[in-house]
Amino acid sequence: MKNWVYISYVLLSLASCTGPGKLTAVTKKAPSPVPDRSPRFLENITISPVSDSSSGYLPKPLLIDAPDQYAAIHSSADIEQCSLLQFKYSILMNQPVESVGNEKLFVFLDDWFGIPYRYGGSTRKGIDCSAFACQLMSSVYAVSMPRTSRDQYDNCQRISKKNLHEGDLVFFNTTGRISHVGVYIGNNKFAHASTSSGVTISDLDDYYFLKRYAGAGRIR
Repeated sequence: MKNWVYISYVLLSLASCTGPGKLTAVTKKAPSPVPDRSPRFLENITISPVSDSSSGYLPKPLLIDAPDQYAAIHSSADIEQCSLLQFKYSILMNQPVESVGNEKLFVFLDDWFGIPYRYGGSTRKGIDCSAFACQLMSSVYAVSMPRTSRDQYDNCQRISKKNLHEGDLVFFNTTGRISHVGVYIGNNKFAHASTSSGVTISDLDDYYFLKRYAGAGRIR
């Protein structure tokens, strides 16, 4: 009888553990991923140290994953040294600001820019193309030359357009002969006293000047 009571007690205990009711499953959470703590900068540029497999890890110079951006940042240091005048003429000449280097030239141009054209004139009240070329060459390069464009053409060493350098003269035939002159300042641009705009900067490939281009020369 005692055995039967013991067996009944055991059966009742088992029934209470596995009887009807909600069974809940216990699941283990997956470990959280380790966050990437490597430094990140603008434009997702990353830097990472170089390891040495022979000794595990040695601190060495950092590698930059974006060399083009680095070069741009490096060159910006040079740009910061440029003057407002260089920025102004880099826009007028359509060339990088750091390449606008002859400050004396651009100070002269800025001083004369917009002075009206006057045939036979040689002052700030009005100036013609050959007088302006004389003024520029004398003030910037300490070079003297004849007064008229025709005489300037006759007294310079001929050079090809592809060999033009800053300070060379460019000549144009606007009346059936050499009748207009300008001073080459780089990037296919020249400074001159224009009948329509006064002292200005123009491009050799502008249709008007391209059609009337007569040659180039050097007086040094």
